[in-house]
Amino acid sequence: MKEILILLVSATFVNNVIFARFLGICPYIGVSKNLKTATGMGLGVIFVMTLATPITYAVDHAILIPFNAGYMRTAMFILIIASLVQVVELVVKKVSKPLYNALGIYLPLITTNCAILGVAILATQGKYSFLMATFFGFCSALGFTIAIIIFAGIRGKLEEANIPEPFKNVPIAFVTAAILAMAFMGFSGLVK
Repeated sequence: MKEILILLVSATFVNNVIFARFLGICPYIGVSKNLKTATGMGLGVIFVMTLATPITYAVDHAILIPFNAGYMRTAMFILIIASLVQVVELVVKKVSKPLYNALGIYLPLITTNCAILGVAILATQGKYSFLMATFFGFCSALGFTIAIIIFAGIRGKLEEANIPEPFKNVPIAFVTAAILAMAFMGFSGLVK
């Protein structure tokens, strides 16, 4: 139980894919303009990352490593992630057309989201068991979702704030992202 709790806190807060590993910055900045799209993107990332991690782990340990085909890891992982993203895209388009339209180009970009590929690679190299790798993928996705939802909430409030003209939009978004990253650094002492 202690190991699970440590992995939860570590992957979600201490080693957050956005703030500590700097992965997934494009959708983090691009989709976080409103809370609904940020939540939709977060849920999509949770789905894809939670499924991609165990599938890529299994492919890596059952096929790539035994056949000395580690050089194919990146290509295989991207193929698996792209397939899962297609499923997410079809489901979102069918279930919520407004969310599908709001996410726009960022939904298919989950395929090339370096956070998902990075977590899949980290899970295979982290010496985790299959179940712990799956949990690591879920916790990393949860950390991504928490970060993007917090950021979207702050950006929503900034739209109403009186901000000097040179700092409006992207500049204030980067300043806010930097402050959030520093805030998440406060978790770094929790897990060694």
